[in-house]
Amino acid sequence: MEDKIRWGILSTGHISKKFADALAILPGAELAAVASRNIETAGKFAEKYSVPKVYGSYEELADDPDIDVIYIGTPHTFHLRNSVMCMRKGKAVLCEKALTINAAEAREMVRVAREENVFLMEAMITRHVPLIKKVLGWINDGRIGEVRMVKASRCARGVFPPGARQMNPELGGGSLLDVGVYVISFASMIFQKPPVETVALGHIGDWGSDEQGVAILKYENGEIADLSFALRTAAVNEAYIFGTEGYIKIEDVFAVPTKASLFIDRVESANIEEPITGNALNYEAEEVMRCLRAGLKESPFMPLDESVQIMEIMDNIRKPWGLVYSNDNRL
Repeated sequence: MEDKIRWGILSTGHISKKFADALAILPGAELAAVASRNIETAGKFAEKYSVPKVYGSYEELADDPDIDVIYIGTPHTFHLRNSVMCMRKGKAVLCEKALTINAAEAREMVRVAREENVFLMEAMITRHVPLIKKVLGWINDGRIGEVRMVKASRCARGVFPPGARQMNPELGGGSLLDVGVYVISFASMIFQKPPVETVALGHIGDWGSDEQGVAILKYENGEIADLSFALRTAAVNEAYIFGTEGYIKIEDVFAVPTKASLFIDRVESANIEEPITGNALNYEAEEVMRCLRAGLKESPFMPLDESVQIMEIMDNIRKPWGLVYSNDNRL
């Protein structure tokens, strides 16, 4: 693959604008095309970010032979459809988290990626932030002994107008898929295996979407993850990793962290500070580009089977709540 990698952005919402900002500071990345279902919207996006090609349909972007990889920034309910369309055209895909709306769709997306032999990755920003890699180094070096418990919170206090995507269940809105995925993916990253038991409580608000929830995950050797997530609750967004010899604290906001401390016998013995470059979305784009240049079809930092496993966990979390998405019976 050429040194310069040509990106297309599918959709023009808030997260796509942030991704365009991220590509602008990334060496070797070229934002070559943007697509929206509305050509005027795509044109305004292209003008703001100096994008040379503008498309009024997602299909036109997928058909562009000059695009190497497409970023999917649509709502959760469209991730499978949009990603499969692009992969069927031979395009690599970076799909915004959560990967899909449910595990069945995730399995189908991964199946198509492997059938078409194209790259696919879930855009889970935490996996690629420099500080997290140093924290994992502490764990792998045995600094806190055997990891026994993870505690993490990803909560926000948002005020949403009627019909807002974030709280619209028809678009997969709600705390679980929007912010709960961070804490669930974090626990998965630390324990590197699926839980054997899941207990969860959640509150379904007036709009029919989950406004907040907690989940306890138990693993085969007795390890436990204590996770909380919310969209209408102000909370501290910290994470802790507790081991037999000590613990690690990752400070607010843990999902895109810059500070962590290591405690042994309750005494701080080390700390690290790693500033974020750009808005941090550049780190996941950089990982995609590294993989493409290396000829990889998935990232070792966000494996496809693990993305499916995370969707399975979220299905299990919401099941006792009676929370059903519009896509649940389509596959």
